[in-house]
Amino acid sequence: MKIGVVTDSTCDLPSNLLEQHAIEVVPSILVIDGREYADGEGLSRHDFYSRLPLLQISPTTAAPSIGEFTRRYQRLFEHGCEHVISIHAAGALTAIVGTAQQAAQEFDGRVTVVDSLSLSLGLGFQTLAAAEAAQEGLQAALSAVESTRRRLHVLAALDTLEYARRSGRVPPTLSVFGGMLHLKPLVELAGGEIKAIGAVRTTTQADGRLAAFFRAGGAIERLAIMHSNAESRARAFLDQIMRENSQSLPRDILMVNVTPVIGTHVGPNALGLAAVKA
Repeated sequence: MKIGVVTDSTCDLPSNLLEQHAIEVVPSILVIDGREYADGEGLSRHDFYSRLPLLQISPTTAAPSIGEFTRRYQRLFEHGCEHVISIHAAGALTAIVGTAQQAAQEFDGRVTVVDSLSLSLGLGFQTLAAAEAAQEGLQAALSAVESTRRRLHVLAALDTLEYARRSGRVPPTLSVFGGMLHLKPLVELAGGEIKAIGAVRTTTQADGRLAAFFRAGGAIERLAIMHSNAESRARAFLDQIMRENSQSLPRDILMVNVTPVIGTHVGPNALGLAAVKA
């Protein structure tokens, strides 16, 4: 059975991996000053983050249309796929997965929609697992997704809560920080929810707290370092964890400047990681 794999642009997978595994990506929508952008088109990530602090009105985001999903599914079936796995950003945080489910209803059970319960490379690694196992059949691909999700850890250090407040997307679990915008919140994305795990005053302290994840032990099967236009910080962090934990880390580590659709809500200068334990 030929299986097609669809995801959305919040997966943050690099283009070479998308092309290698023939993964279809449906772009989310970013709205800046009344102009709509399909995520990844017409505005580079670097340019977006450079503009973000200067914008008087906060950007907004929206899910793709039902028709956008329908076209992707139909194209895969026309190219010989017998079933499609459509895996998307956490349903508790975005309407994307719900829109995909509506589109899937038109295909008589031939599209399986999966809520990744994650974002960025947390979604991306699950999508990659599905694509790698797709040749073994539908159940093998879905089992690979479940196995990856079970072993997945997504952590981040935000530079400020300001952008989450602007976007109206401050999770209740972060309200504990109140008006302390000078703090740098540490969060974990687990089970589709963003949970506060602490707060520090400096970037150095934040990076140290993230690095402690690796010192807790255990081999890592997949790893991505994620940042929002903070490449030098991300590279310094990667150098640190490589020095301290080189034997337990995978050979190929991704480094990704996260998509503006996510960056709108977290703001610039954030650092995060997505890790799948072995």
